[in-house]
Amino acid sequence: MATTSLKPPPAVHYPDSDGKPSAENTLQFEWIVTLKGNFDLLFRADPNVFVAGDHLIYPVEGDADTRQAPDVYVAFGRPKGHRGSYRVFAEQGVFPQVIFEVWSPGNTAERMDEKRRFYEKYGAEEYYIVYPDFPAYCQGWRRAGDALVRIENMNGFVSPRLGIRFEVGGGELTVTNPAGGPLLSFVELGTLQEETAARAADERRRAEAERQRAERLAARLRELGVDPDAV
Repeated sequence: MATTSLKPPPAVHYPDSDGKPSAENTLQFEWIVTLKGNFDLLFRADPNVFVAGDHLIYPVEGDADTRQAPDVYVAFGRPKGHRGSYRVFAEQGVFPQVIFEVWSPGNTAERMDEKRRFYEKYGAEEYYIVYPDFPAYCQGWRRAGDALVRIENMNGFVSPRLGIRFEVGGGELTVTNPAGGPLLSFVELGTLQEETAARAADERRRAEAERQRAERLAARLRELGVDPDAV
């Protein structure tokens, strides 16, 4: 009697890239980098918040075709660390809770709806689309049961998960952190760091000048036979 040898199915390859560009223009890229960097900064002290940008998410084990690469996402309850892709089935089943897409000229409303349905199906709690071109604005959705429900008014809306606030006015979109400060670009953060360092250096110079003045005064008092500590 012939026997049949059962071979295990071939291992599924989950590519780390979909071959598509991360951004179509500099404005879109700046928003992506700013959002991702500020979220890293915001959750820097929490080892179990993972932030990524332009990173493939695979929600279904064994299916390498079902995937999306959000511009920015945040996964709570997952450790920091480098990953080639985010495979939900290898992340204790945790789908990223917060998703951001930044609109570019190559997007279409149909494509963005398709992405929203994907995030809705697999468990995102919040989904935002940033429109950076003037007049800039933002659209948002929050989970209610099995659906992502549109947020009617984004002006003043605060993300339940991130604590950030969206402000729209005068054709500008401003996103502020939980402390009330605006999300800053790398250049703005660097400038702020330099200004803070310069102010600290000025304060040290003033303190040193005051110390030297006090020492000269004390020396002069001693020359006059006066105890400076008694003055």
